[in-house]
Amino acid sequence: MRVNQPAGKYYSTDYLKKLCDLWDFRGSGVTNTHGSTGDIILLGTTTKQLEEVFWTLTHDMGQDLGGSGSNLRTPSDCLGQSRCEYACYDTNALVYFLTNEYQDELH
Repeated sequence: MRVNQPAGKYYSTDYLKKLCDLWDFRGSGVTNTHGSTGDIILLGTTTKQLEEVFWTLTHDMGQDLGGSGSNLRTPSDCLGQSRCEYACYDTNALVYFLTNEYQDELH
């Protein structure tokens, strides 16, 4: 399953620890961080565990699951103004807007 990355791919160590603990408990513990989709991919679990993982991610961790619809891919952005002095616009704000504007097409 895919876990949508935060804007600029900034993760707190607390968040990453919770995600790894969840996957060790409910899945295989194997991940693919920022593969070809840009999302964190959690590999290998049983069907019985899927709903438990979804609930924990969305309700306990406040995480969007991400993914790919047939109409629009999950948006991703660079660090932009948060780290680049030459950035011409706020890439984090743009991806936040696009995600909210096209949420139905993402899923």
